[in-house]
Amino acid sequence: MIDERLVPDGVLDDLPPILRRVLAGRGVATAAELDLGTSGLLPPSGLRGLEAAVERLVRAVREGERILFVGDFDADGATASALGVSLLQAMGAADVRFIVPNRFEFGYGLTPEIVALALREEPALIVTVDNGISSIEGAACAREAGLDLIVTDHHLPGKELPDALAIVNPNQVGCEFGSKNLAGVGVIWYLLAATRRRLAEQNWFAHRPQPNPADWLDLVALGTVADVVPLDFNNRVLVEQGLKRMRAGRLRPGLRALARVAGRVPERLTAQDLGFALGPRLNAAGRLEDMAIGIRCLLAETDAAAMQLATALNELNRARREIEQEMTAEAERAVVAIDIDPAERHGLCVYQPGWHQGVVGIVAGRVRERFNRPVIAFADVGGSAPDELKGSARSIPGLHVRDALADIAARVPGLILRFGGHAMAAGLTIRRRHFERFERAFESAVRARLEPGALAHRVLTDGSLDEADMTLDNAELLTGLGPWGQGFPEPVFHGRVEIVSSRVVGETHLKLVVRPLGGSAVFDAIKFRQAPLPGVSRVELVYHLSVNEWRDRRSLQLLVDELRPLDASVAVESV
Repeated sequence: MIDERLVPDGVLDDLPPILRRVLAGRGVATAAELDLGTSGLLPPSGLRGLEAAVERLVRAVREGERILFVGDFDADGATASALGVSLLQAMGAADVRFIVPNRFEFGYGLTPEIVALALREEPALIVTVDNGISSIEGAACAREAGLDLIVTDHHLPGKELPDALAIVNPNQVGCEFGSKNLAGVGVIWYLLAATRRRLAEQNWFAHRPQPNPADWLDLVALGTVADVVPLDFNNRVLVEQGLKRMRAGRLRPGLRALARVAGRVPERLTAQDLGFALGPRLNAAGRLEDMAIGIRCLLAETDAAAMQLATALNELNRARREIEQEMTAEAERAVVAIDIDPAERHGLCVYQPGWHQGVVGIVAGRVRERFNRPVIAFADVGGSAPDELKGSARSIPGLHVRDALADIAARVPGLILRFGGHAMAAGLTIRRRHFERFERAFESAVRARLEPGALAHRVLTDGSLDEADMTLDNAELLTGLGPWGQGFPEPVFHGRVEIVSSRVVGETHLKLVVRPLGGSAVFDAIKFRQAPLPGVSRVELVYHLSVNEWRDRRSLQLLVDELRPLDASVAVESV
């Protein structure tokens, strides 16, 4: 249960009890931590490499040089690219362009092939966003071609850094910036905010409008949430300020269009909408085709142009869901068919010929959710590398998956051709003929790093609720207290209930009416991707208090994460 002594006496006494309880469970101890105004943002001065990068960008703007952004093919990279192009243009940069690699042709990051593509644009300066920290060969090619290079990234660096004029990455050795959790879009926002300030000091805006970088926080919010970086205090400020601008109607046409095709009302957008509705539609372009369409959507200047592009993204997302469902079913069947019981495995590797490499990350996440194991899903690279597999890893708490891959690379040199990533997600490339050998190495690395008990199915919640606390008012209070996300999880509760009625909606979702055991009130609930439970009348739920909107009517709905018959063996704990 929650220990309210974590909150100093009197500090949060003005808040309703349910909010004090939730905040205490997330380490919030002072009222100042609830003030998510821009004044609470960390200053950019702690970012290593910032000064050199600002100096070069200022020169490029003042001299009208061609600046080329090289982005990544996910939502973080797309928002970072769009922010870089549009904010520099607003500062008066005469020639700003972007390219984004097609993941199926060029691979990840600033590869030599991408540098060759960039040279066709004849830039004076290349700026990477959300990539580049591991692009040793590509940086060398850029330098040999006489191009200046600024690397902005947030991924963990390796032992060797790229040869660049400047590197801005909060995770590089020697960087004193107070938050190591910035997304790629957050890094470029900080760099361009500092660039704007330097230009202002030089009277650059004496005869031209001076943009306010805060007007680009809608892009920062979307990229930060979609990249699932931890929402430390600084990131929560960035996301909350972006959401406030969206709700006030100060969002760019591309985001407005994405919200509409996703069935969301811009004035009521939440971090969950960014992560589960807008972000996936933007990501679909990079997963299935080319992220350029997503960036063009974000850069669209009219609602009509944005809606046309957002509609195309929505169709791509629909196709992505169909591919994902088929691949996930195949992956789960493959795991179950393994001679070794999944319960005896510490790490899982799955691969089927013909899988779509743009969707393997989602498949890895789905399989991880079912089996509570670190998972790597592989697909054929194809094209110029027909003997290679591209893998996407998703981890569980307690295993830093990138470090596990580093262990394998050190112990078995050459087994992994390339890798990189974070604690919870990583990417890698191996040769197809080495799949089984890698599978054994991954199992060994995971076993060595996981603490005993880490694989047990544990559900962490904020405790149970009395019927009196299960209200629409409390659901709206909790929604308004966000943003919630990685590292600052949305409040979740558990309780035992009787199923009064149930029916399948939308083909795969279970709509329920439930009554707490020993209680009298009934509540609507829904569990997505849940088959009916014939013969089951009493279950334990793990759920969120959510607001259901239908035909202008707002009502309480329990959004169910876990649904288990009472005799099922699952540990449900409070934090």
